[in-house]
Amino acid sequence: MPLSLLGAGLAGLAYASVIERNAFRLRRFDVPVLEPGQRPVRILQLSDLHLTPGRRLLINWVRSLGDLKPDLVVNTGDSIAHPEAVPPLLHALEPLLSRPGLFVYGSNDLYAPVPKNPARYLWRTSKGDKRQHTPSLPWQELGAGMSAAGWLDMNNTTARIKVGDLDVAVGGIHDSHIDRDRYDVIAGPAPADADLRLGVMHSPEPRNMTRFAADGYQLLLAGHTHGGQLCIPFYGALVTNCGIDRARVKGLSRHDSAYLHVSAGLGTSPYAPVRFACYPEASLLTLVPRRRT
Repeated sequence: MPLSLLGAGLAGLAYASVIERNAFRLRRFDVPVLEPGQRPVRILQLSDLHLTPGRRLLINWVRSLGDLKPDLVVNTGDSIAHPEAVPPLLHALEPLLSRPGLFVYGSNDLYAPVPKNPARYLWRTSKGDKRQHTPSLPWQELGAGMSAAGWLDMNNTTARIKVGDLDVAVGGIHDSHIDRDRYDVIAGPAPADADLRLGVMHSPEPRNMTRFAADGYQLLLAGHTHGGQLCIPFYGALVTNCGIDRARVKGLSRHDSAYLHVSAGLGTSPYAPVRFACYPEASLLTLVPRRRT
């Protein structure tokens, strides 16, 4: 290999692992799902921190989001990646835990990451990978910490929550990537009298999104994809690691009658600590009234 190519490769790796991986960004979207005349509300979505105790830059950046004072915080999973990560995660979330909140789990909240060849995601997803039979991460401690602050555990359940002036009906499922989703448990029309019907999941699998939309959920929130994590400028993600198409690997789009927002997330696996052309992100979604027709 010519030295110039080797140098370029090393420079790209250094950029992806040191600079872009820590260049956290807040993305903002307006989502027209409210009835005319209703006051806007703001949802802060966090996803895929994959936190290890030493990630001080990430912890401090998440703490800074408390200044936004969102009306609702939604955590779409894969929060931890280390057996001792729950206390630093709760420290990161502390300025937000006084706000109304919801959470679901991702597979990496239960199972510790293991070394693997990241290039294999170019031809297959990680679904079906052999995992420990017993969870190896403190997911119960994780859930208890968020629940103790008043955040709602939305894994395979439904709830009603007050968000600003809105009465919000929420349906949530556990991670489909490890076959813990149980949509049948929450199936059925979402409450028609709610001001907003919100669906929450970790992995944006079309089969579940289609059911959410058919049941009347207006806004669906998911994570898992890391936005592709390694992307090509002006082309985008190479893979999604789930059933969703590349065009919707991150950001706001539509799925049938519902709006869909997929977060590119804030972290990476400790064994693939790089991002390229895919900045780590949190999202602030401002829900606004639909235009009158």
